Amino acid sequence: MTDRIDQPTRSRIMAAIRSVDTRPEKCVRSALHEQGFRFRLHPKQLPGTPDLVLRKYKTVIFINGCFWHQHQNCKAAHLPKTRCEFWQKKFARNVARDQNVLYQLKIMGWRTAILWECGLHKKPQENTLRRLALWLKGGDEYLEIPVYDEFNEQ
Repeated sequence: MTDRIDQPTRSRIMAAIRSVDTRPEKCVRSALHEQGFRFRLHPKQLPGTPDLVLRKYKTVIFINGCFWHQHQNCKAAHLPKTRCEFWQKKFARNVARDQNVLYQLKIMGWRTAILWECGLHKKPQENTLRRLALWLKGGDEYLEIPVYDEFNEQ
């Protein structure tokens, strides 16, 4: 199947996809700041350049897009119908890189949270942000929201 959009238009669309200051990221930053949490944005000295770093809690937060990071069993993590082989390789590299980054951060002693884009849509957003705040104040060393089975029960 060929792309319905010509190459220059597709290139312009893909170039407009942001990697920082996305809507889900801004939502999380705003909610945490309102609750008194202070953080740094995108520090390059840490593996994976986390979206948020809360040094006081020795915690990093990644806000992942379900499509780009292939959130397991999520509707948004589909494979495009064109150039399937290219996308499979790209997604495999993304997932492998994410796992490597989590491993490096764990070795360095950082607590890690991954918030998936689907957990920050209107309906589950309030619950996601409440769980994140509780976890920051004294949770385990790893948090992932939503875990897909849990998301379907909401």
